[in-house]
Amino acid sequence: MVIPHPFGTRSLDEVAVIARSCVEQLVKLISDQQLTTTVAGTTRQTTVSPAQCLALDDDFDAINEAFDAQRWTDGLPIAPPTPARVERMLAHSPLPRDTLIARIPPAFGAATVELLAINAVMAGLPPAAFPVLLAAVEAVVDPVFNLQAIQTTTNPVAVWLIVNGPVVERLGFNASFNCLGEGNRANATLGRALRLVMRNVGGALPGEMDRATQGQPARYTLCSAEHEAASPWTSVRAEQGFGPDVSTVTAVPMEGTLNMNTHSKDGDEILRVFSASMIHPPSNEYVHGGEPWLLISPEHADLITKAGYDKVGVQQRLWELTKMPASSMAQRDFERARTSRVIELGEVGPETLLPIAHRAADIRIVVAGGPGTHSVYVPCFGNARAVTRAITMPDR
Repeated sequence: MVIPHPFGTRSLDEVAVIARSCVEQLVKLISDQQLTTTVAGTTRQTTVSPAQCLALDDDFDAINEAFDAQRWTDGLPIAPPTPARVERMLAHSPLPRDTLIARIPPAFGAATVELLAINAVMAGLPPAAFPVLLAAVEAVVDPVFNLQAIQTTTNPVAVWLIVNGPVVERLGFNASFNCLGEGNRANATLGRALRLVMRNVGGALPGEMDRATQGQPARYTLCSAEHEAASPWTSVRAEQGFGPDVSTVTAVPMEGTLNMNTHSKDGDEILRVFSASMIHPPSNEYVHGGEPWLLISPEHADLITKAGYDKVGVQQRLWELTKMPASSMAQRDFERARTSRVIELGEVGPETLLPIAHRAADIRIVVAGGPGTHSVYVPCFGNARAVTRAITMPDR
């Protein structure tokens, strides 16, 4: 089923006609097909066929051309997923190859361990990091992550993976210099492997079910570790109740990055200018109440701590400072906010101060990066939330 876009230039009557057509198509699909999935922890019977081998010439360029023709790549060269390479990847899985991890929207393709291994090979993921990918897939299919919307929206949403715990050092994930950039194999290939899974198993092909208007470079890959040793505050994994011996991966639905460069040595002043950077009227966060993230450099974190703030204090201060008059929004966005946030805020008028998040704790903080006076604001999708999952390493 294909839902025609755009909607922004259509009248309400035209949208109603499209909606009725979509409902009719959905009813037919449900009637014609037996849907197999996992609901409320109960797995319905399903049959998943093993991956099929392709007979291709042993030529790197020819293989890449064949995969690109099938739209199985992200536009960059892939490592050919030969049986030997896939077996090496599977040797690091804590689960059998035919285990169904999830069905990935919007196509709801079956993400078996074997298919995840194939995409991991294509992305160049080190086999030892394969369990991190398994946990990342489990995170993005959690209902609160809202992967269906993320895969099909016109917004430029990408997935930012944050790795915590002993696997960071063990597998070489980067939490310091250029942690959001290139130059680190573990970071680059883990984010890319997840994106290939979302594309090849989930069926989110640009221009088809992936309707992103522009997209963004982070849709190739975005992964970092948290610099826990340099952080004065509770880590992301500890916030979720995981102990120091547990490694985790957190999937964040993000819309971009904004560099916040301030040389201030005053923690209160730093939070003030951070909050000014976060306020932006054409924002999903103010329409729905979001989960914005700040990646704070160790240098800024140290200065903010010296001003007397713990992480909860930072969240509370930013939540207060980022309240924005509803009149700042475009009229149509104001109407959307009135509808979306009426239960939370009551009647929303032009002078209503809209909080960027439902509560202060929804402003998420992670410390990472090298020395320098730079921190990063990471706006979120709005109606999606980050999910953290423990990483299960195989018994070896």
